Amino acid sequence: MKLARAHVLIGVDDEARLAGVEDIIRTLHTSLEQAGLADEIQVVETGTLGVSGHGVVLVVYPEGIYYGDVTADIVPHIVEEHLFKGRPVESLRLPSATAAVRPSEVYRRQTRVVLRNCGVIDPGNIDEYIAAGGYEALGKSLGDMRPEEVVAEIKESGLRGRGGAGFPTGLKWELVRRAAGEPKYVVCNADEGEPGTFKDRLILEGDPHKLVEGMVLCAYACGASQGFVYIRGEYGLSIERIQGAIDQARDYGLLGRDIMGSGFAFDMEVRPGAGAYVCGEETSLLESLEGKRGWPRMRPPYPVTFGLWGKPTALNNVETLANVPEIVAGGAEWYKQLGTAACTGTKVYTILGHVRFPGLVEVEMGTPLRALVYDLGGGLPDGQALKAVLVGGAAGAFVTPQALDVRMDYESLRNWAAALGSGAILVMDESACLVDMLGSVLRFFRHESCGQCVPCRAGTDRLVNILEGIRRGQGGASALEELERIAATMQVASLCPLGQSVLLPVHTALTGFRDEFVAHIEGTNCPACSRGREVATG
Repeated sequence: MKLARAHVLIGVDDEARLAGVEDIIRTLHTSLEQAGLADEIQVVETGTLGVSGHGVVLVVYPEGIYYGDVTADIVPHIVEEHLFKGRPVESLRLPSATAAVRPSEVYRRQTRVVLRNCGVIDPGNIDEYIAAGGYEALGKSLGDMRPEEVVAEIKESGLRGRGGAGFPTGLKWELVRRAAGEPKYVVCNADEGEPGTFKDRLILEGDPHKLVEGMVLCAYACGASQGFVYIRGEYGLSIERIQGAIDQARDYGLLGRDIMGSGFAFDMEVRPGAGAYVCGEETSLLESLEGKRGWPRMRPPYPVTFGLWGKPTALNNVETLANVPEIVAGGAEWYKQLGTAACTGTKVYTILGHVRFPGLVEVEMGTPLRALVYDLGGGLPDGQALKAVLVGGAAGAFVTPQALDVRMDYESLRNWAAALGSGAILVMDESACLVDMLGSVLRFFRHESCGQCVPCRAGTDRLVNILEGIRRGQGGASALEELERIAATMQVASLCPLGQSVLLPVHTALTGFRDEFVAHIEGTNCPACSRGREVATG
């Protein structure tokens, strides 16, 4: 077989599917055949290439040139000019030829552990995952390590949960292993409902076998026999790919009764959720998984002792479990060299908003926010000034430009009254009105409140009504005090993190951008939207 002189990687994710990627792939193969290049150019369908907001994206290697917003009618032009004549099509290149930073440079600035295979291998082919070192960690564990040694390795690595709370993963596994009760379960929380957050979806779409391997390793360490991937029902491609990975792993003897001839038995299945944000909270997720209404449970007891169907359960999110094969294969000492002493490893972020390169990135824990916005996000386009960054998703913190040098890890962010949260980074320029932004956040929480506890059910509704009054120039300074007072009450009185987390966006928005709220109340010009007092009509 003739070796290819170039590769064309096409990111196939949900965004690309909506943009017609299947038709583009067919056109690309046809154009290559007509140009006599079918044997010279290898087309690889892979997961996300880390670029969002540009429809179908493809990369030509070895040059590493990115093309965005690709359509079927311009594919023959790319084939003729770039692949045949060797002249990149600058008008289609990401970004424009005048930009200072290109996607290939953004890629090189990352430290990819979880995303090591994303955008590189075919996520639907187990052989490509194995060729990239996949399932070596599982073989190492089953062949050379006792379950408690796997737990000790994860504890030593310092891995903390990447779902937002940051609980030590190894300690959680140890508690499950020591807990009384059989059977034990492993549950993956893939119910990613935070606005602006899609990192877990892209991990599943780009490297589903890494999650499968991580769950089997978790089960071996904890003594579990059954696993479930509780996944957002709207994630059609993610469901398709993780189910395909499970089927392939089972066919290869990597799931089932006697994995790799070790005598260890474990199997897993996919359970789609119904789109409730509250089911991202672990006890609500377990209730839903049991077929009940997705309402939070009172805690204690905690899932490590009383989880799924009342049995000990190790519940981790996608990104956390995707770290596990890399840690077991590379060793805890290697992993501890990444990040900070208190927050080891890397973190995956989705960068959105007013940046040149919205998309998916992975960097070491402790990387400054400034590097995420400017080095990886490419900075703000057209010379716009940075106004605010919402760090951590809807339940995160609105921070000012003065916080750009804060290091993105649990301890450093705590000093700025912020949190890593879901890993979403929403960048806003001067055109963003923080009154409107906070209103969107509060309306989201009101809509997603399950209604079980009064502080959250009534509190979110009252917060939205107060903010709507502020937008219309009503309430006076007392309205701002009432916003914080209600949010603070919800933090201590709500049953689950949904109600408890509202205080963070409310407090940080009012602290850092109080002038905009006062402008709306007083009817003067809002610094962002130049809107004075709104007069209600009708």
